[in-house]
Amino acid sequence: MVSSTTTRKADRALVIGGTLFIGRALVRRLLARGDHVTILHRGSHNPFADQTADIRCDRNDADVIAAKLSGGGFDVVYDNVYDWQRGTTAEHVKAAALAVAPGLRRYVFTSSVAAYGDGLDHSEDDALAPAGHPEDYVRNKAETERMLLGLHSDDDFPATTLRPPYVYGPENPFYREAFFWDRLLAGRPILLPGDGERLMQFVLADDIARAAILAADTDVASGRAYNIAHDAPVTQRALVEALAAAASTRAELVSVPRELLVELGGNVFEPPFYFAQYFDMPPITQKTDRARKELGFEATPWQEGVQQTFDGYQAQDRVRADFSFDDKVLGSLKNAQS
Repeated sequence: MVSSTTTRKADRALVIGGTLFIGRALVRRLLARGDHVTILHRGSHNPFADQTADIRCDRNDADVIAAKLSGGGFDVVYDNVYDWQRGTTAEHVKAAALAVAPGLRRYVFTSSVAAYGDGLDHSEDDALAPAGHPEDYVRNKAETERMLLGLHSDDDFPATTLRPPYVYGPENPFYREAFFWDRLLAGRPILLPGDGERLMQFVLADDIARAAILAADTDVASGRAYNIAHDAPVTQRALVEALAAAASTRAELVSVPRELLVELGGNVFEPPFYFAQYFDMPPITQKTDRARKELGFEATPWQEGVQQTFDGYQAQDRVRADFSFDDKVLGSLKNAQS
């Protein structure tokens, strides 16, 4: 790791996807430490336009990426964007990696715990999901990691991959933490799938940014993968209780069979959500020892991170929440009991 007693030369850093959530947290940290930052994105707005350089293009267009990034010129690349509509494949990422390779010190790729496919207590040396996995996101993350770490093995390409679980924090673009606070602050009950004991593991967006920079600055990280998360998973019930505590309130939990939630039209991926967006999935958990030992990474304490997220939620202008699905479920339960 870079010594704090030495004068650090500013990095020429490229952030692929620096305008939303994890990307914003990362760009803020890079600018704060004096790096020269370029953001590659396809949007019309760069929130750091007066502080960074700008490359606007579609990272899924391999030919354009090769042309825009040809010849390198960056010390570090942070690749943390995924196209949820079209998918971002290993070939898309490879086009960027090969284009920036000349002179590169580190290519930090944000993967996902989903790359394992399923299972509990994964360490980084566990097998990733197979190439034929039916879920696009799982398959693309696993295949991209195999490609990048393969480039390291074959050509000494300086790749590092990070595997976060559920990401939370201020500015979350997904309807997750806010889903619960909308209901808790309105005095509404929370629908709990089944017994509420399904495990979930989390990491704060700003912690991923810190881990990415540590991975860029730590020599041993080249060619390595890291699980980046809070040490311990929590149950769905404990998650809601932590969110309620941050809002200085108590949660009224109503257990509902998953089968009934789905039967009444509830969804995980699109509205109406019954337990926030994508928050009721079979659990995948991970061990975090390697990041602590090799990167010196320590996650922000869980309740502190939840409180930071709630403070960000309160600062936002929000549209009125729709509770019609909740009422439909509660009405169904009441009718079944009468």
